Amino acid sequence: MFENLSERLSGVFERLTRQGALTEEDVKTALREVRVALLEADVSLPVARDFIKRVQSKATGAAVTKSVTPGQQVVKIVHDELKATLAGEDDPGALKIDNPPAPVLMVGLQGSGKTTTTAKLARRLSEREGKRVLMASLDTNRPAAMEQLAVLGTQIGVDTLPIVPGEKAVQIAKRAKTQASLGGYDVYILDTAGRLHIDDVLMDEVQAVRDAVAPRETLLVVDGLTGQDAVNVASEFDGKVGISGVVLTRMDGDGRGGAALSMRAVTGKPIRFVGLGEKTDALEAFDPERISGRILGMGDIVALVEKAQETFEAEQAERMMKRFQKGQFNMNDLRTQLEQMLKMGGMESVMGMMPGMGKMAKQAESAGFDDTMLRRQIALIQSMTKKERANPQILQASRKKRIAKGAGLDVPELNKLLKQHRQMADMMKKMGKKGMLKQAMAGMMGKGGGQPEQVDQAALQQMARGVGQQMPGMGGGGLPQGLGGMGRKK
Repeated sequence: MFENLSERLSGVFERLTRQGALTEEDVKTALREVRVALLEADVSLPVARDFIKRVQSKATGAAVTKSVTPGQQVVKIVHDELKATLAGEDDPGALKIDNPPAPVLMVGLQGSGKTTTTAKLARRLSEREGKRVLMASLDTNRPAAMEQLAVLGTQIGVDTLPIVPGEKAVQIAKRAKTQASLGGYDVYILDTAGRLHIDDVLMDEVQAVRDAVAPRETLLVVDGLTGQDAVNVASEFDGKVGISGVVLTRMDGDGRGGAALSMRAVTGKPIRFVGLGEKTDALEAFDPERISGRILGMGDIVALVEKAQETFEAEQAERMMKRFQKGQFNMNDLRTQLEQMLKMGGMESVMGMMPGMGKMAKQAESAGFDDTMLRRQIALIQSMTKKERANPQILQASRKKRIAKGAGLDVPELNKLLKQHRQMADMMKKMGKKGMLKQAMAGMMGKGGGQPEQVDQAALQQMARGVGQQMPGMGGGGLPQGLGGMGRKK
């Protein structure tokens, strides 16, 4: 979503940081480019103008222009102001789901993804916070809307209110409230009906439901691809119904991301979550600091760790680390690493979250080093026998032909995979000797029991730098030797 904005800003700041000494005119010129980048990303003019004004007042003082690293100082100021724009004055913290059963009202226009987001939120509360959740659809207008929520509930293992034909939205809401109280639920989420546009019928219905259940949270679901219109919708709903937060959907799409930057400043309401796909686990809490880091190409180590913790067991990671420290890294280990990367969102997602490697993700993709290549590599490894996976050095010409044919690929591609394996084995051995693997493991598991917010970011950043230094070509901004071209379309 923020890809184009991130590219534009990183280009501006790269020129700034290369310059050394800066004059006030240099900073003003750079900020003019930042302003254009914000407007092109669909940030509203008043928000962009106010943002640049705040940055300029802080970035043109003698403390910056006379600083040892003036370019980096400007980048830090932009990062801090970006975070302030996204965060607003008050941090809303976690959802207010005290005094069970706590009602959560989901509102928004038709087609914004309300029903799917309801299921995503229910799954998040159930799995991550251990809450007992009940979902209820109040949408009596859209065909099969209630059935859709019931199907999603079955998929994620969350209860839904039984459907009673002919009931009105307020009646369903009251029945959900009674069911949640009698059934011992912690939270009940009400998925209201939407319209193609804001009208009196929609607002009257939502207001009646609100008055009937007195929700702890009223979350507005808006499509992030609608740009500035999403901000207008938020202002309308807040004025007529009153909302406590916003959920932006389709943030994995190719929209320009300006709505997210304008939303808090214009409406004063926090963005609580962002939807990043159609699957029911594709919902992330909106963290202004981490989003600011992503926009400015600083990576997002905490998000990377969260994904790793979700897909990797601590015992398995410990066993692998001990093997790597001894220099033991066979094809089974490589396959585990490749599968792990796919589970964590793929090559571009992982590289984008590592500090300083956002640009390399594009370079890797253009060189054919992408998720398709990872799957081809896994296919080659699966085509080997157990003995060959454990001892890849025994692979001779006849074995290579058989393996390549079994995977439906060519021998040169297998040779590239073997070369990559040797490079990674050497890298793991060096990093093991330097103690970087142990530091990274401490970071991944967290200092205090594996909580993502307690991640040792310094250790993980050091590991990221180590990977770049150890793998040939990466330190200088290129791809590791032997990796480019595999999976490239012929």
